[in-house]
Amino acid sequence: MNKWYTEYSEFLRRLFPEHKMQKISVNAGFSCPNRDGTVGTGGCIYCNNSTFSPAYCNGDSSVSAQLEAGRAFFGNKYPDMCYLAYFQSYTSTYGDTGRLEEIFCEALGTPGIEGLVVGTRPDCIDTDILSLLSSLNQDNGRIIVEYGVESMHDKTLRLINRHHDAQCAENAIVRTSEAGIACGIHLIMGLPGETEADMLDTVRKISSLPVDTVKFHQLQVVRNTPLADIYRRQQNNEDCGYPLVTPFSLDSYIKLCAKIVRVLPRRIAIERFTAQSPANLLIAPSWGIKNYQFVHLLHKELEAGRYNSEL
Repeated sequence: MNKWYTEYSEFLRRLFPEHKMQKISVNAGFSCPNRDGTVGTGGCIYCNNSTFSPAYCNGDSSVSAQLEAGRAFFGNKYPDMCYLAYFQSYTSTYGDTGRLEEIFCEALGTPGIEGLVVGTRPDCIDTDILSLLSSLNQDNGRIIVEYGVESMHDKTLRLINRHHDAQCAENAIVRTSEAGIACGIHLIMGLPGETEADMLDTVRKISSLPVDTVKFHQLQVVRNTPLADIYRRQQNNEDCGYPLVTPFSLDSYIKLCAKIVRVLPRRIAIERFTAQSPANLLIAPSWGIKNYQFVHLLHKELEAGRYNSEL
């Protein structure tokens, strides 16, 4: 057991004590309400979906075909693994309940799939969808809902074009927990205009909510996004009327993550601390290390600093 924080693998062992689990990403062809004009256009300023879509994740294929391809991808290396269908691309509850039931049941009916991880936005959940997910959770497998929360500061959420507020995120988390469904969240550290105190305040706020897991990302500037254009203009000393985009150095982000570990209670499992975009899409920051190498450096920092949980 990690002596500083609860790892995601420990969380999965509690849910699935019989198996080792691996996520298989699925693209079910969803969009987002801040892309199609429902609440806005352009999507979140940092988002390029290509940065987290594996080669086997092809939206032109059926859900079951993508899952079979994912099993083949992982199967040679992990022959005894069981799998979670990870509806990762865009907003995976952004559709009518009938269609959602069809694709989620298709996933759960695929051999080797023991449960679902449904990635979505806090403003794209309602009573009918929670009822569906609760029913599937009881009947067919373990369901985890992951919300893109990103920040608990409304000013930041407006800047990044989210078109929902922090209260919306809090409501979604509470309602999901009340429905008996495991709840994960995603947070981005280093969003424009946020101080370290703002970021730690977000961590404290989510620590008071019924959250089961959290995934931290450092802000990345990737190609073909509004953020990339803002960053380019700022690098050219152009006044674009936007807070300065300042990607983390490796050392500064390690120190921030050590402070995060002090704040986050052990009951919340940490899935990851960093994002890794493909080199051909990543503009900044470029650290040149793998996730496991980052974790090793973080553990060294925690060891040196004798950090302990504050909660």
